[in-house]
Amino acid sequence: MDYPLLDIFFTTMWIFLWIMWFFLLFRVFGDLFRDDTVSGWGKAGWSVFLILLPFLGVFVYLIARGKGMGRREVRRTAEAEQEFRAYVRQTAAETTAPSSHVDDLARLAELKNKGDITEEEYQRAKAKVLT
Repeated sequence: MDYPLLDIFFTTMWIFLWIMWFFLLFRVFGDLFRDDTVSGWGKAGWSVFLILLPFLGVFVYLIARGKGMGRREVRRTAEAEQEFRAYVRQTAAETTAPSSHVDDLARLAELKNKGDITEEEYQRAKAKVLT
């Protein structure tokens, strides 16, 4: 088989560049359709430009809107982080709330057993905790 090592290198490089090109193209389309500031007609125009002249279209998009791509990605990441933290706080609050009732009831039982509160006070406080 007559396929020199340099040809293998160039073939590998072209395959790598081809794959990177598709990653870049998908990234541009993803940014375009996630951006709420671009109207529907603007998205349609960019899409036609990217489909008809893909190389030129991607480079023009990166020049014209490249700085905004980074800002939008940072904003989306920060929003996702805030949503995640809010979810964790909410979930943690839901799981700790029942145990606080248990702690309150345990304290009330301890006060009743020590004689610090009467049976009637214990029953009223217990009803208040359980509602």
